[in-house]
Formats: sequence, structure tokens, C-alpha cells
Amino acid sequence: MAGNVEIRSLRAEDETAWRRLWRDYLAFYETELPEEIYATTFARLTGNEAGDYRGLVALVDGRPAGLAHYLFHRSCWHIDNICYLQDLYADPEIRGSGVGRALIEAVYERARAEGSKEVCWMTQEFNATARRLYDRIAEKTPFIIYQKNF
Repeated sequence: MAGNVEIRSLRAEDETAWRRLWRDYLAFYETELPEEIYATTFARLTGNEAGDYRGLVALVDGRPAGLAHYLFHRSCWHIDNICYLQDLYADPEIRGSGVGRALIEAVYERARAEGSKEVCWMTQEFNATARRLYDRIAEKTPFIIYQKNF
């Protein structure tokens, strides 16, 4: 594991560091978003509204080096909410050091604390580095995702 790692909830004072990490994450997926989405997303991640996404930050030796965004939502297959891990990112220079796993394990802990019996997420097929981690800590499902944008 890289240095001294702390995983904690995002705070208002993390916005500048979160923006850097989020921008780098989006660049990996060759995506840019308008300022309005940055501001709204951060407000939701650090707010208290039921149903909003929640955010975690990984600090390595006190420096922000990773993030995770997750959401609890209802399911027709369970009584309790399930947890969806939407975004996970670790700075390239620390990948492979355990920070990504620590972020996922922190989401698992929060899901258990909320009574959720499932954490799920998706990744792109070409994301081989992340998939090596995911294959070790979760079960790959046979589902295929469809999407229609408007």
C-alpha cells in the first residue's frame, strides 16, 4: 500500500482537490463536462439530501490521491437499498498500490452499515488495469448494458 492511506468522506474544503481528481478521471474516459455539472455534482456529493450520491476521498500521506462516488437506491429484487459504485479513480502514480481497493472496501463498509446486501458497478471492457482489481474483489456478472441518450 502506498504510504499512509486514509479514506474519508468528501468535505467542502476538498473541492479543489476533488476537481483535479474528477477532471483527470474524466480525461481517462476522454470526456469533458461543463462547469455547471462540476458544481452540482460536488454539492450533491457533500450534501445531505436523501438519494444523493456520496463521495469518498483517498489521502496518501495527507495528499488527495483518489476518489469514489456511490449511491444507495431501491431495487425490485431486494427490500433493502443496494449500493451502486459509479466512479472510482486513483492517481496514475499510485495505481497498483492498494488505494483503489481501499476505496472499494470503504464503499463495502458503508454499504454494510446501511444494511445493503449488494454493491455493484460497471467499467469499460478496455479498462484492463481496473478489471484486474475488480476480478479479485467482486464477481463479474454476465449482464450487458444498453443505453439510449436524448
